[in-house]
Amino acid sequence: MSEEMEKSFESDEQFENAEAPVNEEIETPAAEPVNENAHWYVVHTYSGYENKVKANLESAIVNRHLENQIFEVRVPLQDVVEVKNGVRKNVQRKMFPGYVLVNMDMNDETWYVVRNTRGVTGFVGPGSKPVPLTDAEIKPLGIKTDTISVDFSVGDEIAVVAGVWKDTAGVVQRMDFGKQTATINVDLFGRETPVEISFAEVRKIDS
Repeated sequence: MSEEMEKSFESDEQFENAEAPVNEEIETPAAEPVNENAHWYVVHTYSGYENKVKANLESAIVNRHLENQIFEVRVPLQDVVEVKNGVRKNVQRKMFPGYVLVNMDMNDETWYVVRNTRGVTGFVGPGSKPVPLTDAEIKPLGIKTDTISVDFSVGDEIAVVAGVWKDTAGVVQRMDFGKQTATINVDLFGRETPVEISFAEVRKIDS
């Protein structure tokens, strides 16, 4: 797996004249969703289009309502020291140029959506058959594999017991298992405003 991920691939001619994407901020690693069928897979992309693939795939997930099947898309970064004109500075570089990590429940639909995302050339694995990363391969990437099990769902009332919104209560509007958060509406300046709160900071209110 590691040897294959270190190889460089040339862009297809349809991308030769395309404008290279600007690096975007990558989210801090989140906990893996509470789904026994969810695993991390490596997706090969055209070189230089990792962030564009991430954005395209995230849009497809929302448009196709696959948030509960494709949980997170990641472009792993690493800090390196760059020396230019005698000046040292810390910069972030992609750990695996030409690759994107996807945490997903692999099935025909999710495979199709990922594989047909613009800029994706295929999954990493023997014969392009998707093979999930092992825990040993995930750990160096800084991806947390701990999970938080919750006993509530959308429509339940929860109380915030820690954090900025402590002592606030609300009805769960949305749950993001990839980010391990629940969204509730809170009264902010006289207006109901949706806020995301970590699963670790809330508990269900018994009816």
